[in-house]
Amino acid sequence: MTGSNTFREETMSISRREFLCTTAAAGGSVLALRRSAHAAGSDILRVGLVGCGSRGAGAASNAINADPGVRVVALADAFADRVQATLKALGDRHPDQVDVDSARCFVGFDAYKELIACGVDVVLLAAPPHFRPLHLAAAIAANKHVFAEKPVGVDATGVRSVLATCELAKKKNLCVVSGLCWRYDTVIRETIKRVHDGAIGDIVAIQTTRNLGYLWERPRQPEWTEMEFQMRNWYYFTWLCGDHNVEQQIHGIDKCSWAMRDKPPAKAWATSGRQVRIEPKYGDIYDHHAVVYEYADGARMYALARQQRNCYNDYSEVLMGTKGRCDLQKGRIEGETNWAFGQQAGDLSGFGVKKAGKDGLRPMHQVEQDEMFAAIRAGKTINNGDYMCQSTLIAILGRTAGYTGQQITWEQMQQSKLDLSPQRYAFDAPPPTLPGPDGKYPVAMPGLTRFV
Repeated sequence: MTGSNTFREETMSISRREFLCTTAAAGGSVLALRRSAHAAGSDILRVGLVGCGSRGAGAASNAINADPGVRVVALADAFADRVQATLKALGDRHPDQVDVDSARCFVGFDAYKELIACGVDVVLLAAPPHFRPLHLAAAIAANKHVFAEKPVGVDATGVRSVLATCELAKKKNLCVVSGLCWRYDTVIRETIKRVHDGAIGDIVAIQTTRNLGYLWERPRQPEWTEMEFQMRNWYYFTWLCGDHNVEQQIHGIDKCSWAMRDKPPAKAWATSGRQVRIEPKYGDIYDHHAVVYEYADGARMYALARQQRNCYNDYSEVLMGTKGRCDLQKGRIEGETNWAFGQQAGDLSGFGVKKAGKDGLRPMHQVEQDEMFAAIRAGKTINNGDYMCQSTLIAILGRTAGYTGQQITWEQMQQSKLDLSPQRYAFDAPPPTLPGPDGKYPVAMPGLTRFV
């Protein structure tokens, strides 16, 4: 965005444009790939991590725990300090399965290219969401299996590119596993199965709530350029994170979409805004979203998300059907059918935990890596591309309805031309969103901001 009343619609950056042309060309042919020797089950699987934040480090640790033959051999991030911090954390935790020397520590906007070219078999993508389309396209083009954190884009242009890349991955028999981790949670899986079997009848309404408090911020340093400040505080800029209705609430949206058998909503409208987090350090994102998604059959999903201090917090999904109701997080169904799994979903202590938790279940973050590496060993593929793209676009639909104040249809969202990419990726380049003379960033204004 360049102003308070309009989204920023720029010509595609060179890298995005080149990517789209390459993907379109590659997608028209069936590529016969040599199956790597590591599929035999006893060889080393070389893993590279792009994006060395806490989730990236957690994903790398889960990958190590998934297979004794895994070796983390390369790290890449925009910042050297993040690479070194993750290298130390992984090395301390898994000294026998981390083999990263200085020649395979890559830094900068192009670090992902160097990592992909250094001989890895599997790439873990955990950089800020804006970069997911670019990074995923490069990894699949180079015939790498991929774990891609959520969301997979911040605009419809990016989501369309990821969808094309995932189709190419299918043709190449490459795994694309999504970081929408609740699809790998045992409690959620068992509960959704019963919902799909008709335990609550036809779903008429869903409520998903992700009300949280304070997150994090990194104070501006005098030596930082504007691009570095925004990259280090990526969570607070729409072009980098997609706003928290996309970056965080996507989990609830994805679970509800799964319950709805992954059929998209027909349209959405919202009441969203920026009420408490108004200082420039919080960039241009909102601090609350209330989105109503309407389905063609009359069902509705009410998606609530708030990030404000000292308020009531809640993280839940409740499904209401013609024969009963389901609390997904609690793994409980009540009505004509009464059933309970016996524990709540989501052992969030599972970031890098090797052993099963006290409940005996493998944490969802571990299960997604377990299943990916087992598939690679067996010469099979997992491709989560369809649902990870659709859930990302549903979340973007909700953000767009909130930013514009308009009712937006699914067809409009699919055809959106918005592209939040900067003109070039460099620390001396201007990011898409720039502060005004007062130091404040332009923020979307419902009723004024246009749909693009």
